[in-house]
Amino acid sequence: MINIATRAANLPQYLRATSQVVASGLKPAAAGLPPLKEVSVAGAVVPATSATLNAQLPKQVVSVKSGPLVTTQVRFAHTDLQVPDFSAYRRDSVKKANRKDDSAEDRKSFTYLVVGGSLVGSAYAAKALVTQFVSSMSASADVLALAKIEIKLSDIPEGKSATFKWRGKPLFIRHRTAEEIATEQSVPPSSLRDPQADSDRVQRSEWLVVIGVCTHLGCVPIANAGDFGGYYCPCHGSHYDASGRIRKGPAPLNLEVPFYTFPDDGTLIVG
Repeated sequence: MINIATRAANLPQYLRATSQVVASGLKPAAAGLPPLKEVSVAGAVVPATSATLNAQLPKQVVSVKSGPLVTTQVRFAHTDLQVPDFSAYRRDSVKKANRKDDSAEDRKSFTYLVVGGSLVGSAYAAKALVTQFVSSMSASADVLALAKIEIKLSDIPEGKSATFKWRGKPLFIRHRTAEEIATEQSVPPSSLRDPQADSDRVQRSEWLVVIGVCTHLGCVPIANAGDFGGYYCPCHGSHYDASGRIRKGPAPLNLEVPFYTFPDDGTLIVG
């Protein structure tokens, strides 16, 4: 039996022994592994020591950040990897990261690059500007759609004049009578303001094809009217004969004759 004095003298050892005997009630998280006697490194067997793993672990405090926008990861990377060194292949002017190219020789490539890029951009912008400007002056789509017009001549009776729309302009086609043909052919070209023979303005004597735009200020003349039985512009009093030639008034030139062909006897194609 142990007395109280003995217990007081041996109290620390008693408590320590007691604490070693009492179970904690918790199971270990993982089973313990026996210490390794040997470790294989690069094919060679070396003794396992405590420094084998401790030398590769970080010695400082590891801080971990967490949050809704932060990916929490803790990695232990290899520290024995060597970064390739390409210093032998680099130019002396770029070996220092904080060095500035102060001489013109060192900045020559950069200057050439900036000037070349500016020239290419300017040339492309000038090309786009010229293309846009030229395309704005060309004919519109509806005008190009009427580049050519086909007319059935049997629809125009003798002695009458028909009006068509061609390239946004009025087109006069006149089926002349034999009397009108003889009258216009008898007019001497020298007596006209814009000298031109009747035979030079028609391909077939019975058909007259002219653009119905007055050569004075661009008005549209009236067919089968005027002092000469041809066309009359009421805006400023210009009179044209049955050949479309100016005979009286301020208009300086004859009515324009467009390009046209006769693919057969009953068809006329203008344009």
